[in-house]
Amino acid sequence: MGEPRDTLQAMARGFLMRCPRCGRGPLFHGFLKSVDKCEACGEVFHHHRADDLPPYLTIFIVGHLVVALFMGVEQVSDLPLWAHLAIWIPVTIALSLVLLRPLKGATIGLQWAMRMHGFGGRSEESDA
Repeated sequence: MGEPRDTLQAMARGFLMRCPRCGRGPLFHGFLKSVDKCEACGEVFHHHRADDLPPYLTIFIVGHLVVALFMGVEQVSDLPLWAHLAIWIPVTIALSLVLLRPLKGATIGLQWAMRMHGFGGRSEESDA
């Protein structure tokens, strides 16, 4: 099965948008486009399958933060609806854009650490 891989370290490196194996090479070459392989250690990433987990986690985290903040502001002030919209729409968009890429990196790190989707040295067909 190979050497053990530290899941938390791999996810943390991915969250920082670095290679989950070495922590040196960049994990992305576009906003959400991952590199085909790490330029520092050569680890291959083209086969990862982050799919829907990063957007789901982003919606979950941002939704909870924004709703909690909105409710807190509503408790201590009496802002009109337009003011709430002017505050919470940009906050929601900004938080979503800030979190989506690191969460995709953490997902790729998790898949690498757990040897999922080709990171274990086997093809997907051999699992079927």
